[in-house]
Amino acid sequence: MKEAMPVLTAGAGLHETLALLTSQLRPDANHKEDMVFLKDVFSERSLGYLMKIHEKLRQYERQSPTPFLHTASSLAEDVTEELQSGPMSTEEKELLHLLSSPHLKAVLSVHDTVAQKNFDPVLPPLPDDFEDELDEESVKIVRLVKNKEPLGATIRRDEATGVVVVARIMRGGAADRSGLVHVGDELREVNGVSVIQKRPDEISQLLSQSQGSITLKIIPAIKEEDRLKESKVYMRALFDYIPLEDKATPCQEAGLPFKRGDILQVVTQDDHTWWQAKRVGDSNLRAGLIPSKLFQERRLAYRMKMGTLPNPKSPKKPAYEQGCDKVSPKCKAVAPSCGQVFSWEFYSAGLRRSFRLSRKDRQDSSGEGSDFGDSDYTTYEEVSRYQQRPNERPRLVVLIGSLGARINELKQRVIAENPHRFAVAVPHTTRPKKPHEKEGVEYHFVTKQQFDADALNNKFIEHGEYKENQYGTSIEAIRSVQAKNKMCVVDVQPEALKRLRTAEFKPYVIFVKPRVPESRRRRSAATSPGGGERGRVTDEDLQEMRQSAIQIDQQYGQLVDRVLIKEDSASACAELRGILERLERESFWVPISWVRT
Repeated sequence: MKEAMPVLTAGAGLHETLALLTSQLRPDANHKEDMVFLKDVFSERSLGYLMKIHEKLRQYERQSPTPFLHTASSLAEDVTEELQSGPMSTEEKELLHLLSSPHLKAVLSVHDTVAQKNFDPVLPPLPDDFEDELDEESVKIVRLVKNKEPLGATIRRDEATGVVVVARIMRGGAADRSGLVHVGDELREVNGVSVIQKRPDEISQLLSQSQGSITLKIIPAIKEEDRLKESKVYMRALFDYIPLEDKATPCQEAGLPFKRGDILQVVTQDDHTWWQAKRVGDSNLRAGLIPSKLFQERRLAYRMKMGTLPNPKSPKKPAYEQGCDKVSPKCKAVAPSCGQVFSWEFYSAGLRRSFRLSRKDRQDSSGEGSDFGDSDYTTYEEVSRYQQRPNERPRLVVLIGSLGARINELKQRVIAENPHRFAVAVPHTTRPKKPHEKEGVEYHFVTKQQFDADALNNKFIEHGEYKENQYGTSIEAIRSVQAKNKMCVVDVQPEALKRLRTAEFKPYVIFVKPRVPESRRRRSAATSPGGGERGRVTDEDLQEMRQSAIQIDQQYGQLVDRVLIKEDSASACAELRGILERLERESFWVPISWVRT
């Protein structure tokens, strides 16, 4: 016998009907999954809330309440004037105070607006003679509300017809949000002022000076373009850009300023000269104009040709390598820690400098290296989010430092704290093994012939000579550390970065530079290169340290992921440790070629 369906009362609401229907659902052997799905849908709390809201709206429609008065604000003003015309009692003073309150005035104003149903915007009347002016062309009268933000559209004069047309619509701007203005639309009037005989710069000035509502008279394009689709192309900016200083931009107000290292979401690349982009993480959703990669490279090349820009491949010796060819009698060698060859340092003119390794010019026959390509100028780099997966080898961490940074000491201290997670790449050397040393621990000991052969085959990321012995760090030494699922930390000269910048290693580059005081003072042993009298730093030394950091930033800053300002060894070590820990659990922007491979 079939169970009878319960009868609903006359006043039952839609949500009650839904609840009753849910309770009557019974499992069916043939449609079990469907029944479970329906029960889950009907039992959803949000659906019940929607049904209740629907009922309240229907109830409001049935009751159709009407306001007792459409001008409550005027009545309140009349009462206020009446109260102020004579002496007032305590109650009357209180009433006057209430009626004068800005909050109550606002409530009464809203009441009148709702009562009068004054919701829709009032469009201006069309001109009587506009049909004669347009010779029966289709016309749109568009009114946009514009605050202090730009309109979000650029214009140009069509070379063939001479009319002023919309050249581009900026993503997220007032014109884009309205959906009423499109690329190719012909502009006839702005706020009743004809623009037919005006130059584009005059029209742009007219638009920028207009505040509040702007009324445009437009002849729609024959074929309107689709609205811009959201792009998934992300670029890392490798240079600073200030639109207000760029005379080539079509509209300086529409330009998007950015700094080197900013991540840009390129919305459209339809224009080969000017892209539209947004800064990732920026609260402003409106896109702005940025120079395209090709356009920026071309004008940089032109500036170099005209002599107004230095050649990026200039052979000038950088400041961080100057002053190390000649070592003063005061210089002394500092013993390397854990066999790391590139920690040889000297005291020269009272300042500790990194030893400059002598390198031979060589061709990289392996084909490995930086992802920037062969362009003389780096402008943008396409990037993507990357997070290390559990089955992947840890990323390589590369430290570079300016004069006085003492990055080897920083590296060894972090590794000593957790040798099970972090390690160095064991270097190769041609010097004889000492009695206490073990092969593969302090160094890999090889013959000079073997070392030269490896160097010729580009097996070293960098190598050099010290006291007639060869030293070098090999690619295989890094791979050996990563094969043990340890994070390899190396400190190298900045020139080695392009060799290491591959999808295999996915290096995270940290530029360490000491905080340089404004004036000469005695520095503590924690931050000075050495202690005692050698810890005294001259103004000349401080200037060399500043110049060293500037030179590295200018030449290699586009390859750096993080800048670490070293106040003292303890705080710098803690900051570096935090960076290494985040590398294992957080996502970072990397060149897109590292993710695709």
